[in-house]
Amino acid sequence: MSALPPYASTGQRIWHYTFRYVICGFILFFLIAPILTIIPLSFNAENFFTFTPAMLSLSPEGYSLKHYHDFFTNSDWQQALKNSFLIAPAATILSTALGTLAAIGLSQSHVPFRRAIMAILISPMIVPLIISAAGMYFFYSRIGLQGTYWGVVLAHAALGTPFVIITVTATMVGFDRSLTRAAASMGADPVTTFFKVQMPLIIPGVVSGALFAFITSFDEVVVVLFLGSAGQKTLPWQMFTGLREQISPTILAVATIMVAISIVLLSVLEMLRRRSERLRGLSPN
Repeated sequence: MSALPPYASTGQRIWHYTFRYVICGFILFFLIAPILTIIPLSFNAENFFTFTPAMLSLSPEGYSLKHYHDFFTNSDWQQALKNSFLIAPAATILSTALGTLAAIGLSQSHVPFRRAIMAILISPMIVPLIISAAGMYFFYSRIGLQGTYWGVVLAHAALGTPFVIITVTATMVGFDRSLTRAAASMGADPVTTFFKVQMPLIIPGVVSGALFAFITSFDEVVVVLFLGSAGQKTLPWQMFTGLREQISPTILAVATIMVAISIVLLSVLEMLRRRSERLRGLSPN
């Protein structure tokens, strides 16, 4: 947020500080409060979803790591974790490769119907997820992919590709195409030009898109419920089952771990964004 100019009036100063510290603070609290509630509850020594008197009094007896121990020792949770780390990376690799190639192709000015093609490719972000999941179910059931790992991977890749396309396309806006022409004039073939010239400059956008695709696949539950079987049960599916069938406090421990993973990934995204701005000359630092 830009600083106030020295000639700002009293009303402008009041609105500036009210917006910055009151309105923005309230919005931040509204978004963060549920997370701040879940994290301490995950250390509850009892099998409750509420703060016990011992927790409120900050007594050591009110806190325990037993829910985290249950997560790392329970076979159901470990199988779900294994499935998530099998499906999400595979879907990320597919969506990153397809999204990067699509973004590079659509960035060429001579490609016809670029806007229409872009709208079709990013439509999974716009269409309600329940509709996409239902459509994928009927399509995959006809070709034999319903209830298979590859079916879930391909579905998650379709959901993650739009994020890669958008981030790579944004990176391509500041790309100097004279570099690729210079490489071609010196005898470099298109593949060499891509990996030696183009890829190093757009890599922040590619990695950012890949992280978004990974988060999308890792947190997705609706498509897995439609397309997966018991053998493809992921962490979000296991959490959904735990809330529906048995109120297990282990869900809070899993949610805390996933929040920590998301914070790490978002921190990496911010560092990549700043690096991309420096490479494009948008930031002096």
